[in-house]
Amino acid sequence: MRQQTQARTGLEKDILTLVTEAAPACIEFLRDLVTIPSPSRAERLACERVLREMEQLGYEDVHLDGMGNVLGRLGSGPRTLAFDAHVDTVGISNPTQWKFDPFRGVISGGVLYGRGASDQKGGLAAIVHGVALLQQLGIPEEFTIWVTATVNGEDCVGLSWQYLLNETDLRPELVVIAMASHLGVCHGQRGRTELELRTLGVATHGSQPDRGANAIYSMVPVVQALQRLHGNLEVEHPRLGKGSIAVTGISSRSPSLTAIPDECTIHVDRRLTLGETLEAVLEQLENLPEVQANDASVRVLEYNEPSWRGLTYPTTKSFPAWETPLETPAVQAALITARQVLGREPRIHRSNFSSNGCTTAGMFDIPTVGFGPADEVHSHSVNDQIPLVQLQPAMAFYALLPHVYREQG
Repeated sequence: MRQQTQARTGLEKDILTLVTEAAPACIEFLRDLVTIPSPSRAERLACERVLREMEQLGYEDVHLDGMGNVLGRLGSGPRTLAFDAHVDTVGISNPTQWKFDPFRGVISGGVLYGRGASDQKGGLAAIVHGVALLQQLGIPEEFTIWVTATVNGEDCVGLSWQYLLNETDLRPELVVIAMASHLGVCHGQRGRTELELRTLGVATHGSQPDRGANAIYSMVPVVQALQRLHGNLEVEHPRLGKGSIAVTGISSRSPSLTAIPDECTIHVDRRLTLGETLEAVLEQLENLPEVQANDASVRVLEYNEPSWRGLTYPTTKSFPAWETPLETPAVQAALITARQVLGREPRIHRSNFSSNGCTTAGMFDIPTVGFGPADEVHSHSVNDQIPLVQLQPAMAFYALLPHVYREQG
């Protein structure tokens, strides 16, 4: 045991030295990524930039798959680990609200600002450079390690990993997601379902509204019922908390703006906690008195948009909650690794978001953990940002984890 502790101490010192030397290149890579707009289904230039970085860093097998995900490999052992971050981002609704241009990668006060800095380009830069350090530290001979820069994450969370696990030979025994966890260890997240509710009416001239039936008016009590239901959800998980309901979009159809609308549709984001199922959610919504009284239809959305490489991979937009138990080798290795690189007891991160873990863990039961730089409160927000001081411990975490996991497993 003493020999193992001494070896670990030496390894930690080597990692700290290497991440200090690699940090400037990691920051420049991150700045490049932030300056490249990469909304879902338009990630080509960002993916090509990741390809070049992996090749320059000496990854042994760097390629694009059929969907457009970037994969880079190190090692060739019989056991496979994967480190993942999505390269796509949400868009910009009002650039005038930003302190800095969201596509310049401005650094001010030790913080890099830009769209995607927190979600998940900061984590992506850290895993690409952090895992690459294993070439100098020594790759545990039993492992094959893949780094994946995945696409379509904002459009359809987990779709890239559905493709990877269904259509390729990649079968990791552990997936590490470089989510914006503020250097906390995450071992579970809520799932999500996207739904549409629709009411129908009868169109007539806007000057004579009583002759028709206004579909928007029929939708009003449905929206109010959903707002009340959000506050009355009963299923609660001790770590993930309750689910949630949010109306995130509304549209109507009418012959013209001088006519009563004969159709109204709302988009609903329903977050699922452990213990909630899609079937239960549908039953819950369909049984609302307001839904029944206004004859509102409820539909789970399907996703069938082409990726940037033109591949269409249809899926239902319902993704389960997941949790990797605390006592598993995956979570224990993550906690030990975080403790060693941070020099303190790591925080257990309770993520409010979903990630590709809804596929790797939620659908395929692959042990999954999350750890990354930046705070998720900045994700999708004005002045999206990442403290650069968090890149080095994140890189060290990714470089050390395979060694720690080998001892746990």
